[in-house]
Amino acid sequence: MEIKKILSEIQHRPFEISSGPWQYYQEWNQVLFLHWLVSAEKLRKLVPKELNLDVFNGNTYVSLVAFRMQKIRPRMLPAVKLISDFSEINLRTYVENNQRKGVYFLNIEAEKRLSAFIARVLSGLPYEKTTMSATREKYQSINLPKNFNFECEFKIKEKLKQKNELTKWLTERYCLYLDQGKNIYRYDIHHPEWEINEVELKSLKLNYKVGEIEFNRFPDLKHYSPGVKVLSWQKIKL
Repeated sequence: MEIKKILSEIQHRPFEISSGPWQYYQEWNQVLFLHWLVSAEKLRKLVPKELNLDVFNGNTYVSLVAFRMQKIRPRMLPAVKLISDFSEINLRTYVENNQRKGVYFLNIEAEKRLSAFIARVLSGLPYEKTTMSATREKYQSINLPKNFNFECEFKIKEKLKQKNELTKWLTERYCLYLDQGKNIYRYDIHHPEWEINEVELKSLKLNYKVGEIEFNRFPDLKHYSPGVKVLSWQKIKL
């Protein structure tokens, strides 16, 4: 019944839901979004030429998204907590292909080595193990090989009664793009509309660098969500 309910909530989607059977169920919980305005010229060097940079009012963004991945499982199998539940941090930007706005990952880190390995093998996405911990209002991560570190303590505040267009643009994304070998793929996803809360950052220590773009300051925008239940489909070669 829960799956049917998820599939029935489609009025918020910017394009039609994928046909065919979904392949994976997962939950993205305790989600902290941090967003930065970045140089389109520098960002263009990090994104495959086949994908268009998506812009909002002429601006390009990169977001750090920290969350608890939970209950991830294939369609016909149960979740196994040892593998299915872990903290994740991804650094993503916003792209478009054939009128489908989605995300492209610049970096993905996972708390558990086995989970990162399985996710990388099954999805092709560049998951890597990092040392990470999470509580309800704090995330902490150290990636020694890349000299990345992230520590953020925050306070969850009121639920947004009305989301502006930029908030929707940054959060309501229903596909992701992957470059693998010489090919570009798209994964379609679906979930109910994000519930978004205001959030106060009590402290932030951050050092990430991807290409020529450094992330070491407070974000230009920030959001929090208690989470969504997500279905994903098999990847499609473009």
